[in-house]
Amino acid sequence: METESEPYVRLASLRQLHQVMADMNTARSLADTLQTVSDGAVHALGYEMACVNLVRPDGDLVVAAFSGNAAAEALITGRVGSRESWERRLDMGERWGDLVFIPHTEGWVLDDDDVPQWYTDGPAPRFEDEWHPADRLFAPMYTPGVQGGSRGELLGVISVDRPRNGRRPGAWGREALQMYAFQAAIAISNARLRANMQRALVRLEREQQALRASEESFRQAFEYAPSGMAIAELGGDQHGRILRSNDALCRLLGRPASAMRRYSFSDLVHPEDIGTLLRTSAEGGRAELRLGRRDGTYVWVSLRNSVVADAADGPRFLLTHVEDIEERKRRELQLAHRASHDSLTGLPNSAELRSRLSARLCRRPAHTGDLESLDAAYGHPAAFDAPAAAHGFDYRPGAEAYDTFDHHVHTVAPEDGRDDGTKGLAVLFCDLDGFKSINDRFGHNAGDAVLIEVARRLSRGVRDGDTVARLGGDEFVILADGLGRADAQDLAVRLRNEIIQPIRAEGRAVRVGASFGIGWAHCGMTADEVLKSADERMYVEKRSRPKQHRRAG
Repeated sequence: METESEPYVRLASLRQLHQVMADMNTARSLADTLQTVSDGAVHALGYEMACVNLVRPDGDLVVAAFSGNAAAEALITGRVGSRESWERRLDMGERWGDLVFIPHTEGWVLDDDDVPQWYTDGPAPRFEDEWHPADRLFAPMYTPGVQGGSRGELLGVISVDRPRNGRRPGAWGREALQMYAFQAAIAISNARLRANMQRALVRLEREQQALRASEESFRQAFEYAPSGMAIAELGGDQHGRILRSNDALCRLLGRPASAMRRYSFSDLVHPEDIGTLLRTSAEGGRAELRLGRRDGTYVWVSLRNSVVADAADGPRFLLTHVEDIEERKRRELQLAHRASHDSLTGLPNSAELRSRLSARLCRRPAHTGDLESLDAAYGHPAAFDAPAAAHGFDYRPGAEAYDTFDHHVHTVAPEDGRDDGTKGLAVLFCDLDGFKSINDRFGHNAGDAVLIEVARRLSRGVRDGDTVARLGGDEFVILADGLGRADAQDLAVRLRNEIIQPIRAEGRAVRVGASFGIGWAHCGMTADEVLKSADERMYVEKRSRPKQHRRAG
């Protein structure tokens, strides 16, 4: 092409230029595209050497491709020139459209900058348009502009040296190089886009592989976890419905996975534990409660909740970890039972007796009374409101009695000396007669057998809900609520008749008697005061009977 007279250009040269541009746009990679651009400037445009300087992300330009001279290629490929030096070059010299030509008469000022460069050998020019070895010609490449005719940011610069005809390019050569740089910029932009897309696809594939691996790990961890796991809906009309349950949870509850999908945890929880479940937060919530098995029994479990999302903006689900704590709860109940019950008889011990009794009592005046009694307890009526409110009383001027205490039902006692129909909390203090002689004659094993049998007979002789406790030694206490005086006396007689029956101990029949004292609990008393009252009445009753009648046989 460089030997042809302008504007007469052979069709073969145009075909060659067209082929080079086609090769630029079909190169397999960005590196191939850059090398094709460099090679095309040599083979299609007729320059002895060409170089593609590509703008890096930091703004500097690197020699990305070189053609025409192997020695020069090895010398400068990969070297970097600063953006400042390049802008200086593109701002000086002669403007040939978008091209920049710096003649040798001006280019000497650039000899010491940091832009990688080379020089061709040859004699000095003999005529005006002959190419000088120090001449420089640059074709800037810009990204395609948003609007037609505009140009975008600098993409790179094609540097060419010495046309093969030895002359500076004419109008046709300049136009061809300018169009070539424009097409090269499009090809490089497309190659970069393809490279970015390929990297994005590779990254996406890796992320999908990692996601599939993560999902598989989660699936295996979920399915084969040694403890129960469930996924439930979070929010909406179906909030809490179980979507998926693992094998461990199905075995724990004795329900197949297909049946589990018909329930939510609120359907399975013990009725007494529904409040605990509702108070358990979805995010990081923990609770210990009972879940129903298929056979109708319940198992103690520990629930731990966490919220997981299907995707970044996808639906959220509730992941619940269910751990079987039945054995631990059984041990805790056993320890609590041991702490509150007598180890020999299994009855509530002294501490548990006082706790149950104290739970029924409150510190307040007697169950009935007029304003004078309350005034005596709390001062002048005008000053009653504050302390009364502090103690939970409902003070109303003119009221005859005060029998509410923050929804507490006050414990009252029948009147002394007569049975007026009042029902109260009877406290029966029982002391065995003749027990010490059995221990002394037959040993402590026999004594223990007697205590165990007495405890059994007392428990059998009272109603459901009554308390039979061993206070210590051979002393027992019965709490029986809702009895009148005659009822309490009848109960004491029946229990005494049960106790005096022969007891088999260490291979022989022995008998003990029993003395009962009946006390009455009412609010305003302490548990110790109630027990002391019943104990004192028991000793009165014991002393009132002749010694020979205190035990039968």
